[in-house]
Amino acid sequence: MFYGWWIAAAGAGVQWLAAVLWMHSYGAYVVLLHEDFGWSKTLLGLAFALTRVESGLLGPVQGWLADRFGPRVVLSMGTLMFGVGFMLFSGIDSLLGFYLCFALMAFGSSLGGFATLMVAIVHWFDRHRAKAVAVSQFGFSLGGMSVPLIVLCLNAFGWRATAFYSGLLVILLGLPLVRLVRHRPGDCGDRVDGIPAEEWSGADDRLMARGRDYTAAEAMRTWAFWLISFGHALALLAVSSVLVHLLPHLTEGLGYSLAQASLALALMTACQLLGQVVGGYLGDRFEKRYLCMLCMAAHAVGLLALAFADDAWMVLGFAMLHGLAWGLRAPQMVALRADYFGPSSFGAILGFSGLVVMLGMSGGPIIAGYMADMSGDYRSGFVLLAMLALLGSACFFAARPPKTL
Repeated sequence: MFYGWWIAAAGAGVQWLAAVLWMHSYGAYVVLLHEDFGWSKTLLGLAFALTRVESGLLGPVQGWLADRFGPRVVLSMGTLMFGVGFMLFSGIDSLLGFYLCFALMAFGSSLGGFATLMVAIVHWFDRHRAKAVAVSQFGFSLGGMSVPLIVLCLNAFGWRATAFYSGLLVILLGLPLVRLVRHRPGDCGDRVDGIPAEEWSGADDRLMARGRDYTAAEAMRTWAFWLISFGHALALLAVSSVLVHLLPHLTEGLGYSLAQASLALALMTACQLLGQVVGGYLGDRFEKRYLCMLCMAAHAVGLLALAFADDAWMVLGFAMLHGLAWGLRAPQMVALRADYFGPSSFGAILGFSGLVVMLGMSGGPIIAGYMADMSGDYRSGFVLLAMLALLGSACFFAARPPKTL
């Protein structure tokens, strides 16, 4: 089998760890930390937001490091820091300690996660790029589906023990996975997409027809760079608010138990996984920006269903719509940038784009949490985020390919 698919599979494993232990499970920790310490939803949402700001500011340096020294070195450092941060988090007894541990976890998960993995994948794939990105992101969806297991551990052993052993699992499982990652096909004597040497001339002509790759500075002088970045930011505004506040909304606002709420989260991520399968196939065959535009509209409809939910079927409708849109859109975020700007400086381009994207990832939890604290429920916050998702749809519609260099 073409070695690039092993890299995509290793990426899925790495992202499963971050998803199940932290990103998707954070809402459950929010419920328990609120019970133990009495911290407000705004403070708990702010912690998540600040970690996303840190990750965004790290992006340009992270991208340069991955382009310069290779993804495996950066992934190894990040995985180790992520695991140690989790273990330290298990012993916190103050808000400051909580924020510092989450900062270390965010720093590590960023270096050892999505953006660094994508640097390798865009070098290994061209015609199957959206599929490869989708495979690597299966881990994130499977992580969400595994959250009920984390909730069982939290209920059985407490959040401190669960956090400590989560950190240990990150180190013991994550480090062997990142050892599988290679920067470029040439490092293993292979070619992009695993194309045999006798077929390479035609593929080379197809790649050369796109023109030379953009540098980060050249990419940032195009409208496409900024429209994709802002569209991505508005998508993550919706995603991040749901990651942090879905479980509190379902438990406090709709009266679900934590176990029942985690099942709704699992359904959402199961639909996300289905969306990734479909998105990987469609993204390699159809206009990616139009797919993104439709997904943003689906995010908006899903958030409105959640905001006005008064019955289980509306929660189920939200979970399916939001999950499918998230999964179908996610592979296009990487593949669209790589198609437009090429792989040579992809790490730096994705890193500088992250400075914009972090506004969405950090802003969603703050907006939803603050409006919930002020009004007593999440309805107004989710409605506002739905309207902003529609604005993101317009950004992707306008993000036409830049002129060939």
